[in-house]
Amino acid sequence: MSTLYDQAMEEMITTIHEWFDEQEKRDDLESVVKRTTLQMGIFNDIVLDYKPGRTTVDSLDLGLDDDVKSKQAGVFTEEQVRNDIGPKLVEVVQERLDKLADTPLIDYRFTLRGKFPTTEGKLQLTLLEWINEEKRKLLFERIHTYIDKNLENSTYPTKPLESFFLTSHLLDPKLFPELDVAWTIRQYDRIQELNQGRPEALAEHRGEITRALTAWSENQFLPQYYDVQSSPYRTNEYSLKPGATLQSNIETKTGQHLDEHGKQQTSGIQPIDLLLYAAVMILRFEPSYSKPKGVTFLELAKQLGSKRAARMMTEGSGTYAKDDIDVKTEEVECKANDVFALTTIHIRKEEAVAYQQALTFITHLLKQGFPKSYKIKLKSSVKQYLPIKGLAKSDTHRFFANALEYPELHPLLEEYAREAIQEFEFYEDTEGEKSCMPGSYATFGLGLVDERYFPLVEYYMGDVDDEHQLIQDKFIAAFVEKQGVTVQSIPALVASLRRSTDSLKLKIQPELENEEILEQLVRQIQGLESYEAEHVLYPIFGKVEKLTTLARKAEGRRKELLLELLQAAGK
Repeated sequence: MSTLYDQAMEEMITTIHEWFDEQEKRDDLESVVKRTTLQMGIFNDIVLDYKPGRTTVDSLDLGLDDDVKSKQAGVFTEEQVRNDIGPKLVEVVQERLDKLADTPLIDYRFTLRGKFPTTEGKLQLTLLEWINEEKRKLLFERIHTYIDKNLENSTYPTKPLESFFLTSHLLDPKLFPELDVAWTIRQYDRIQELNQGRPEALAEHRGEITRALTAWSENQFLPQYYDVQSSPYRTNEYSLKPGATLQSNIETKTGQHLDEHGKQQTSGIQPIDLLLYAAVMILRFEPSYSKPKGVTFLELAKQLGSKRAARMMTEGSGTYAKDDIDVKTEEVECKANDVFALTTIHIRKEEAVAYQQALTFITHLLKQGFPKSYKIKLKSSVKQYLPIKGLAKSDTHRFFANALEYPELHPLLEEYAREAIQEFEFYEDTEGEKSCMPGSYATFGLGLVDERYFPLVEYYMGDVDDEHQLIQDKFIAAFVEKQGVTVQSIPALVASLRRSTDSLKLKIQPELENEEILEQLVRQIQGLESYEAEHVLYPIFGKVEKLTTLARKAEGRRKELLLELLQAAGK
């Protein structure tokens, strides 16, 4: 046993030293921490994963095998690891930290965690939690200086890198042991306010805020009340602890962060409100695949007795004014709940004005940030669907097909579509092969009825996520059948074929006997990358060899054009 023990200790200690030695060789330490005053050092955490003969130390813990039972049991007991091995590893790390504490390599805090196979099973331990008090105080001062200068007394946009650090710092119990929820939310709101008008940057900032809030919710807040286990799908499963109740039953009186004048409500805000804030951020701004986590946060808050969470699940997050989410006229009744991304529409009179009011209602909400991955629950006596095979026979589909029957609403449908179209978003009531991006039904319908909307089809196809959406093939087939292959339709057709799948086949070669149409096809693909051009041509001609054969047999101007197609495809 002593030999195995000595070998194990030597292997782990050597691996620790190798990691520190490797990091000390870096020549970018100063430049990294000078990017922002909110970063005190590069590393604050390492994980030692002891596996005899292949032990690792890394600052990134993917935890890929945490749920997998080790096939080979360890030779050490948990007691040996806790009382003997662990303390000796801490001594080694502490010695390195003492020398590096004031360098940019080490953050104001540093954690050593370990994973060990033992005779009782896999053991995961936090072995060391170290704080550099001088760096901690300096960082605390820098945070407040930054907030005062760059958030509270500035009108300029901020940098995503600064939000990356600040959003986590504000929820760090080592920096802020007494969490001021209202003040913290105010900083997150201010970051978003300052970056309005810069969509890509704003999305980055919101992503940092959401990641920080999610980490706080899952690692700090919820474990106080729930036992947490990771499922085989690497999602958290929560079981309420016996007798768990909120530390405070005080909740915001209005059930929302904004009062009737749009001002921030701060009185009575508790940590549970930060969980609800996280839920709303996820539901409003994260991709559709993340939204179940937001709903889960609301459900967990409701289980804890949060009346506000219960209201949000029935009435929505409180983000929108009542007049914007609840409209009732003689012709139509519309209600919206952003928590479940649901719009309920009751058509009381089957006429254009009813659909006009409903479209205006939805478009207005989307412009305010309502989730684009929503669905419609429709009550209507009309059951109209688009003449496209393979689309979901959903209420959302039926609503837009019904509205398309009124030509006077077509401009409003285009306005809606351009607002709704968003890459990586999908209508909530579609899945699998029938999944489709918001704006699909309106775009498809308009593209089939009027060439004025061909530019809308091109715009739509520019955002299609062709890795997760297939229905564009169904539209293309219907588009060719309804609009034909003309000089006017070729640009929209090429834009659509760029997002088609390899299973699509079009029988349109006879139409391309027309040299004017063929010339338009050449013009449309000449600006594409060769692989894109080949992708566009495949549904029409099949493999490139077939196009080569056609070009060889052709004559005159047609031959020249076919050769240009081959050239565009890099052949």
